[in-house]
Amino acid sequence: MSKHIGIVACSAEGAALCYRTICLEAEALMGEHRHPEVSMHTYPLADYMPHIRTGQWDRVAELMLGSVCKLAEIGAQLAICPDNTIHQAFEIVQARSPIAWLHIADSVAEAARRSGFERLGIMGTKYLMTGPVYPDALKRAGMTWEIPDADDREEIDRIIFEELVKGQLLESSRLYFNNVVNKLKSRGCQAAVLGCTEIPLIVDPARCPLPVLDSTRLLARAALHEAI
Repeated sequence: MSKHIGIVACSAEGAALCYRTICLEAEALMGEHRHPEVSMHTYPLADYMPHIRTGQWDRVAELMLGSVCKLAEIGAQLAICPDNTIHQAFEIVQARSPIAWLHIADSVAEAARRSGFERLGIMGTKYLMTGPVYPDALKRAGMTWEIPDADDREEIDRIIFEELVKGQLLESSRLYFNNVVNKLKSRGCQAAVLGCTEIPLIVDPARCPLPVLDSTRLLARAALHEAI
């Protein structure tokens, strides 16, 4: 019997990609049309944003806990959150959660270790790029990192919130991400962390200047393997 996976969602597009990845990739491991039981709960992104913008991570944690408690009530045994930014509240949530969690940045760090990468470029919301989520995980893994410069951070953040979370995938934005990755490559990065769960929807690994670490799919795969 596989574990029931609970997805604590924040933004719809990234959560949908995470859900699809679990269900579609399970077949190779479990048999035709099979996947673990999966449930998802999310409050509107609008409920999260005021607390994210003001750095009130305790308030973010309350929303995440509200979701995970609902999921636990319907039988979820393992929790994941396909949103990198709100992992800044992870420790608060983990300490009070009724079920176990997997951490998205730990999944990325483990994938980087397996590939032999030691220096990573981190892209995501401006809150993620300047926050502790990846630095803490990469320090534990003995890795170093770079983030884009201030202007690029602002533009990446704009693309995420004005385009990607709304399902808008523009070629100009894809090229912009590639340009940022080129800059990170010039600063010694060996791979690019797609540290917003919507970025994998627009960055094409085959056309990106560096290998990519797709946080959304890596978390989904970690949950799948843990579940079975």
